[in-house]
Amino acid sequence: MHAISKNLRILAGAPLAAAALIALTAGTASAAIPINTPMSGKATYYNDAGYGACGTQINASNQMLVAVSHTWWTSANPNNDPLCQGISVKVSYQGKTVTVPVRDKCPSCDAGHLDLSQPAFAQLAPLGQGVINGLTWQFVKAGLNGRTVELSEPVTGSTIG
Repeated sequence: MHAISKNLRILAGAPLAAAALIALTAGTASAAIPINTPMSGKATYYNDAGYGACGTQINASNQMLVAVSHTWWTSANPNNDPLCQGISVKVSYQGKTVTVPVRDKCPSCDAGHLDLSQPAFAQLAPLGQGVINGLTWQFVKAGLNGRTVELSEPVTGSTIG
């Protein structure tokens, strides 16, 4: 009977140990963001208003911002996700480039699909186009005033927020 009781205690402790392991490894999520790595894909636009995934008020009809694929988010609470800590997306299409802060999550987008705010999309193509195919983009760290900084350069002052 003592062996059964001991085994039950071990089994009961396993979920707690697993939860602790997840909590301890959650801090390494920023390594999953491939900063300055060129990618290709497509973009659509949206015009939602309210709270974005980073926990701040957004209005995609008049603010420069981007919602990135759910596949890039690594924290259970998106407000605390590394994507919300001064990460922007630099998007290029047919000689035009725009850099916009990550402020929202796109649940229906695959990893290469960006959902730009209306004004960000309009800087790259007419809204009537609806979808931009064949663009290139990359995650970048952004400093004060949205200036792109190299990964090795420290970000001083307040970041996008």
